[in-house]
Amino acid sequence: MVKFTNSAAVLLGALPVFNPFVSVNADTAHGRVTVLNGVPYYVGDIAVAHIPEVAVSSSNLLPDVDVLPITVISSNSSSFSGTEFDGVIADYLARDDVFSISFLSAVYLSYTGNGAHVVEGESIATAVDKHETSLFFVSPTYAANVSQSVTKAYLTEAIPDGPYFVSTKSGQVFEAHRLYEDTHYTFLEPAVSDGHGGYRALSANSEGILGPSIAVPSRLYYTVTPEKPLAGLRMGVKDIFHVKGLRTSGGNRAYYSLYEPRNATGTAIQRLINLGAVFVGKMGTVQFANGDRPTADWVDFHCPFNPRGDGYQVPSGSSSGPGAGIGAYDWLDIAIGSDTGGSMRGPAGAQGLYGNRPSTGAVDLDEVIPLCDGLDTTGVFARSAETWARVVSVWYQNFSADYSSYPDKIFYPSASFVEDAVASSDARRVIEQFVSKLERFLGANRTHVDVDAAWNSTKPAGAPTTLQDMLHYTYGTLISVYQWLHLGVPFFADYATKYDSRTPYINPGPLLRWNIGRERGQAGWDEAWANKTTFKDWWSGAAGFGAHNNESCSEGIYIYPNSVGTPNYRDEYVGPPTPPYWGMSDSNIAVFAAVPDLVVPIGEIPYNSTKSGKAEYLPVTISIVAARGCDLMVASMVREMEAQEILKPVAAGTMLYP
Repeated sequence: MVKFTNSAAVLLGALPVFNPFVSVNADTAHGRVTVLNGVPYYVGDIAVAHIPEVAVSSSNLLPDVDVLPITVISSNSSSFSGTEFDGVIADYLARDDVFSISFLSAVYLSYTGNGAHVVEGESIATAVDKHETSLFFVSPTYAANVSQSVTKAYLTEAIPDGPYFVSTKSGQVFEAHRLYEDTHYTFLEPAVSDGHGGYRALSANSEGILGPSIAVPSRLYYTVTPEKPLAGLRMGVKDIFHVKGLRTSGGNRAYYSLYEPRNATGTAIQRLINLGAVFVGKMGTVQFANGDRPTADWVDFHCPFNPRGDGYQVPSGSSSGPGAGIGAYDWLDIAIGSDTGGSMRGPAGAQGLYGNRPSTGAVDLDEVIPLCDGLDTTGVFARSAETWARVVSVWYQNFSADYSSYPDKIFYPSASFVEDAVASSDARRVIEQFVSKLERFLGANRTHVDVDAAWNSTKPAGAPTTLQDMLHYTYGTLISVYQWLHLGVPFFADYATKYDSRTPYINPGPLLRWNIGRERGQAGWDEAWANKTTFKDWWSGAAGFGAHNNESCSEGIYIYPNSVGTPNYRDEYVGPPTPPYWGMSDSNIAVFAAVPDLVVPIGEIPYNSTKSGKAEYLPVTISIVAARGCDLMVASMVREMEAQEILKPVAAGTMLYP
């Protein structure tokens, strides 16, 4: 056996101050950072169990060691051997990015079977020497005198198998979290559980300057069950969702400092946590889920970096951090964002991910900063259809999945696919190949449609002549008026009360929109809502595009290009801050009709980067729109399409399919 040497340990500091007028004193995690063979780990300050014998056993053997890495193993084998020990280690290494051979400095073996059981002393002694294990503990039920290499010890609590840290002074056991550097600036505030249903901000940093460090727990701690089908999925959350114990920024420093840590986690996020998802922190957002563009408009916080291509493409928004994070990090499984006018679908296209806007009302949005009630929705980013479908199938409770077939109509808006709309011949080729595969999958030929022409021939009596006439100012008016009245007004008042009549800083984009909202007022909002409702009723009724079907849920699916591999550099100055979107396009259909819209990656195409001087690749994606409430049918459909390799999982990093 080799002597275990103590790793470097650094106590965690306080949160940085974000506001010029007040110090922020949120409840911060007070564990430590320790490094094992060059890999940084966070050792928490909340013990999950206790092994009293560790303090006795290590006092002479490891006098200079404070915290010892330890691996917990359970076995139902009546005779635990070195061969089984080696097999367990190989399995852990294959399944978990937190576990490493460094955690074999100490081992605790627990028996889970029935009847007599022993440890094979000679083979275990050989394995202990091979893995340089200093301490090997077994539960007291093992036979006496099993081996000189083995010590009987009592673990006070049943804990999952996997890597931990144990105090050599007290014998307390702590979970192991690996620290990953946020190189793409996608997180605003990492967090860890407080052990009481809430969370504490984590200000642990490993070496480097590229963003904070995110603490992720071992995957070995979690087992999927019917009650927890999402067990172990690491989850980041856009920082407009309130989470118990943490402050919310909404991408604004003044808002972060003004309001205290939250007392409750909203329904949408709490449901995912209850289903087993593991929350690891808050992620970047365009300010108040509104409209900013890098470089000039992102003032309070830095815009996250899109990992695709040359790394200097716009990540889109407003769910910029969640989209960029899922595109960048294979250690992050899912990320939650919101979509009011395209805030999920834009980043899904820019990063080449599965990302959705659900049917409006799919999950309650209490404890969330609003953009516009009645338009706001929440969706999930993932790198595979299987993971995405797995989440939405249990997250959205009010929809049925009990349908005997898939839609047999593909509504294909011809004008959205022509050369003027999709300039790249490479992108048109990728799209055509996908649509042909979709036709074969559904057993249906595409139906060429013209939404504007359909409106002209079937519009309600007395409605405006064209959709553009009716809807041009609808979206922009709805979000600007609603957020100004329901967020801006109380925020300004609260800030003035606390800070001697000062006004908070607002980024240029949201500020422009709030000024529009102030000018248009409630009367403008009422008119816009009426126009939106007219379109919703028409889309699901006379138009037929969003009609329900008893066998397939949706009479058909409407598809359109989302991203087409066009470079969009983040460092280009494009003029003054932009008002909200004026006009009507394919992406507005789901917004106004309250129907689901899922972005799926279908390929990537090359472009000549002006940043790297090399040929790089950018995503090509398609949006799939169905009838209201057909979200789970769409989930089942894309999951099956991935199983048939019509759709494929994407990788994290510069390319979707490296």
